[in-house]
Amino acid sequence: MITVAIPNSPVFSPTSIVSSSIYNCKSSPESCSSNSPAFKFHPQKPLPPASGFVRDSCSTSPTLSKRKRPAKLAIPVASFSFSDKVKPPPLAEDRWKEVEVEGDGYSVYCKKGKREVMEDRFKAVVEFNGQHKQAFFGVFDGHGGSKAAEYAAENLDKNIINEVEIMGENEIIEAIKQGYMNTDSQFLKQDHRGGSCCVTAIIRDNNLVVSNAGDCRAVVSIGGTAKPLTSDHRPSRVDEKLRIESLGGYVDCSRGVPRVLGSLGVSRAIGDRSLKQWITAEPESKIVKIGPEFEFLIMASDGLWDKVSNQEAIDLARPFCVGNDKLEPVLACKKLVELSASRGSIDDASVMIVQLSRFC
Repeated sequence: MITVAIPNSPVFSPTSIVSSSIYNCKSSPESCSSNSPAFKFHPQKPLPPASGFVRDSCSTSPTLSKRKRPAKLAIPVASFSFSDKVKPPPLAEDRWKEVEVEGDGYSVYCKKGKREVMEDRFKAVVEFNGQHKQAFFGVFDGHGGSKAAEYAAENLDKNIINEVEIMGENEIIEAIKQGYMNTDSQFLKQDHRGGSCCVTAIIRDNNLVVSNAGDCRAVVSIGGTAKPLTSDHRPSRVDEKLRIESLGGYVDCSRGVPRVLGSLGVSRAIGDRSLKQWITAEPESKIVKIGPEFEFLIMASDGLWDKVSNQEAIDLARPFCVGNDKLEPVLACKKLVELSASRGSIDDASVMIVQLSRFC
């Protein structure tokens, strides 16, 4: 089992109507620097107390004695830089700014965008639930901090297994739903902010069970044709907008993006305590039978999908995943992230490719 934590997502508006201070985590590294030069101040001598009255700008009464304005404080301009021997301490998240993994039947490439910290996470479990041909995969895209994505990556698969044991394998869709909801309620008990979109895939008995909450997406290549297995949960989606409004909320545009209460650009996620009345963690799931024409599965955060279409992703990845003596799916993941960045994405991007033949 490999768990790699990878930590802002454009889903939050810094002008949030609801608890905007909670989600104010998109400052650039420059604006959040903890290092500042030390200045010496040289105050003037204290002035003797003035007698009488001093005319102010709004007063019409005569001035009996006039107080002089103190001279400006002389503040030296200091330059501040690190020498070769003294370097600033690295951010705790820096080690996750770029991650590349080649696993057993899957590959992952993740790269931090232009924002302050990396908030993506992923999870891959081969021999899921102790079965050789079973596997669990997940991509988690955090917003308002990385804690929700981190928690989901660590606990969602376990919660799903627990529910499968209770309900039985014939109720896998309901077990997955309850696993998501339990993970959400557990996270909300933590003293953490933010939320996380999720996409997960479970492979068992030649079946592919894909679920999502939010705008992470799963797309499968079937003979080179892209087939999306999930539908993004955005407030602009008609059914999602109606659901939010039926609960007393509203959808408003901020910076050209439809947002729940003008704040959050996704309508389903784990976490998001202050918007929980309208943001559900309930996933949508789909079961498909894996046939011989099923080649590989791409699961990714919206850092990819906002700039790259489903078919473009399959077309780019396929030469590295199908029909070659030396397959390089991890290189395909990397090239997809690079393509998104070349088109202007500043978001974190995480791409996972699963070779479906490994589990059939």
